[in-house]
Amino acid sequence: MKKTLFTLYISGSFMCSYAQSSDTTRNQVLDPVTVEGVRLQHTAINLNPVQGTYIYAGKKSEVISLGQLNANISEKTPRQIFAKIPGVFVYDMDGSGNQINISARGLDPHRGWEFNLRKDGILTNSDMYAYPASHYSVPLESIEKIELVRGTGSLQYGAQFGGMINYLSKKGDTTRHFGFESFSTVGSYNLMSTYNAIGGRVGKFSYYAYIAKRSRDGYRKNEHTDYEAAGVSLDFQATASLNFRLSWAKSSYLYRIPGPLTDAMFRADPQQATRSRNYFSPTIHIPSLTIQWNASANTSIQWVSSAVLGNRSSVLYDKLATVKDTINPVTNQYNNRQVDIDEFNSYTHELRVLQHYNLGYQRSTLVSGVQLMHNDLHRQQLGKGTTGSDYDLSLVSGTWGRDLHFKTKNLALFVENSLSLGEKLTANIGARLEIGESNMTGSISYYPENSIPVRIQHHYTLLGGSFSYKPTDGSEIYGGFAQAYRPMIFKDLIPASIYEKVDENIKDAQGYNAEIGWRGHWKSLKWDITGFLLPYNNRFGTLAMQDANGNFYTYRTNIGNSLTKGIELFVQGYWPLGNKTSLSAFTSTALVDGRYTSGQIKMGNQNIALAGKKIESVPNLISRNSLTFTWLNCSITALYSYTAESYADALNTLVPSETGAVGLVPAYGILDVNATYQVSSKLAFKTSLSNLTNKSYFTKRPLFYPGPGVWPSDGISGNVSVVLKL
Repeated sequence: MKKTLFTLYISGSFMCSYAQSSDTTRNQVLDPVTVEGVRLQHTAINLNPVQGTYIYAGKKSEVISLGQLNANISEKTPRQIFAKIPGVFVYDMDGSGNQINISARGLDPHRGWEFNLRKDGILTNSDMYAYPASHYSVPLESIEKIELVRGTGSLQYGAQFGGMINYLSKKGDTTRHFGFESFSTVGSYNLMSTYNAIGGRVGKFSYYAYIAKRSRDGYRKNEHTDYEAAGVSLDFQATASLNFRLSWAKSSYLYRIPGPLTDAMFRADPQQATRSRNYFSPTIHIPSLTIQWNASANTSIQWVSSAVLGNRSSVLYDKLATVKDTINPVTNQYNNRQVDIDEFNSYTHELRVLQHYNLGYQRSTLVSGVQLMHNDLHRQQLGKGTTGSDYDLSLVSGTWGRDLHFKTKNLALFVENSLSLGEKLTANIGARLEIGESNMTGSISYYPENSIPVRIQHHYTLLGGSFSYKPTDGSEIYGGFAQAYRPMIFKDLIPASIYEKVDENIKDAQGYNAEIGWRGHWKSLKWDITGFLLPYNNRFGTLAMQDANGNFYTYRTNIGNSLTKGIELFVQGYWPLGNKTSLSAFTSTALVDGRYTSGQIKMGNQNIALAGKKIESVPNLISRNSLTFTWLNCSITALYSYTAESYADALNTLVPSETGAVGLVPAYGILDVNATYQVSSKLAFKTSLSNLTNKSYFTKRPLFYPGPGVWPSDGISGNVSVVLKL
């Protein structure tokens, strides 16, 4: 028999040889298929122009596949996880993976609260209108991919300046009734972490369930974390076009907080602690129902009902680093601690409809929908706690300094149309209408009763547009514009003391995202270069004021406007060095300039002009550069992350204060090494060495939780993981 040999090469590293007989006889014996190659390192890719019930054409988007990533997954090290996303600023104040605190384009990184944070499309922000931080802490072992869409896509999912981060969960193997996965890690500071999951499919039902636990002492003295998480999802494929999904996820952790340091303390010993009796603990439940109906080849309808339920609780001796927590000589006991409890009751219902249609000879897409949110944040603060040293939320007196409810109802209508204007050009235009009201009721012990209740209206029409032009098969020019706003939250509305007042006419912050970029690939190179503008108006802050009697007081109001602009660059190269060896490298770099364009802020009893001052926590340069070597089933990645200096306050204070609350945050560079050995399809070993040079550094001087001052990031640490799939 005459034989023809077909050989297929993919990216120069994957070879598949297939010998096929030219004989037409029915019964044939085929030669074996031989597959040789090396595992390609994942490149952050873009979302499809239309995906699910979303339009991403013309938007800056990235996708991270965690299964193909050499990174510290168990401890969720953000600079490694988001290394290929240019410009991600990491606020790293504890290395145990409790929260991911990141931002982009000069925004605030506190628990990612400038992002619309989702898990499988389910909103996880605790309360978008009262406290938008995400206290839900997802175990990354349960996540398959992370999608990030910048703010120009916000009309379809929310009005956030930062954009959307969507964590996509793993699913059970639908070819099997039962599958099992285990991810176990041990490491520095007594780290012990375990993740175990089951999944599969039985008839029309598919399921996935997991449980995760982690315990770790900290890099610093008196630091400790106990973490647990669980989740379950059940899919019922009623018909080929109709799917029902029930899911529930929970996370909870207890973090013993070592307290802030002064700069002098940090230089003397960054591992020391100023507190031993401070604790923080959020417990969050996220139930949801998702109905997906593909009504026709051109019509998709999605309904999502979800909730964020739970609390964040803390008991703290909440003082500056210069105030020691010692035995009171009068009582022979410690001083009383402060107890704060937030209870979240946030509900979201969202209907989305995607319709493909033909306009002339071109296929276009329309997405429309409605989102209804109703939230009730119950905030109890300034409770007088015990003098003990354990985690105890009980009060020695039955009253709270603040006992408030912040209730919000908000209706959002959105529509976006993607028009195909030929084979190479797509233009999108959209709008979002927000109609809502927030009501604050309750009491503040030191504030006049007639100052509460407070009623706030949210009425906004947000517009946006984008385009995508593909001059060749391997490149795309894209750009867009979308308006955004950030509502006033609890922190902006509650006076901190009797000496503080809130402006009755305080406004929501408003602005927009604008960007233009060029992305593509050529041979072994891939790139994405973007320029952006982000005006952020009506920023929140405080002013120094004087009453009719000449007494000074602090006035909480809108202090001014800012503009952030910059360039984001991602370039990656891949080079096969043979059938079993390869080398890849990338740079992910952002040049950012964020400055106030107008306004003033309080300093002592004076107001200082802000125009020209740099925005807090906005370094001019963030650059992450990586080299990965792969041989057979082994890969090793070296990552160097550099972050330039930044300021802690809007006044750009250079010399640190005595307490460490303000001052320059010095530049720092961190070297990490991660490796993976894939023994078989069922067994793998991973190892991580973080901060290999044992650099002493800190990333931010927070103005509120967990306390003003220096919060050292982790020194050198390492761990080893065993991944088992059965």
